[in-house]
Formats: sequence, structure tokens, C-alpha cells
Amino acid sequence: MSRWYVYILRCADDTFYIGYARDLEARVNTHNAGNGAKYTRGRLPVEPVYHEVFDSQSEAMSREYNLKKLSRRQKQALINPKSIA
Repeated sequence: MSRWYVYILRCADDTFYIGYARDLEARVNTHNAGNGAKYTRGRLPVEPVYHEVFDSQSEAMSREYNLKKLSRRQKQALINPKSIA
């Protein structure tokens, strides 16, 4: 059974990028090599700050969609719950 990762990357300019992939490490390396999504180009380096693992691509896609709908404050709370008072 393949595993799918849903992740949040923090870019060097403190913006977030959300995506999904089968191999999280390879995806992060791709972003840091400048070959990632258009949203992360020029924002090197990126670092993974959150991830979840799913058994199917459809579950991962659904979770990615829901994460993209979160506000910046909600994403911050998800990554570091203690930082939001």
C-alpha cells in the first residue's frame, strides 16, 4: 500500500506552501533545487513544518484542499499550537 503525504512548507520569506506527494523528502529537495511549484520559486530554501500520512491519494487530496482553505493564523496554530494565545 502506498503512502501519501500532505505537507506544509515554510518558505524563506515566511510564506506557506501546501501540497501532497508520495515522497516528502524528494519533494522538499525538488523545491529547494528551484524546481518546485511556481509558488516556491525564488523563495528558497523551504522547510517542512507539518505533515500527515494517508493511505490513498484521494484522502491526501481532500486534506490538502481543506488545509488550503485555512487562514494564515489557523495554519500557524496547526504548526505550533502554543504560539497562538
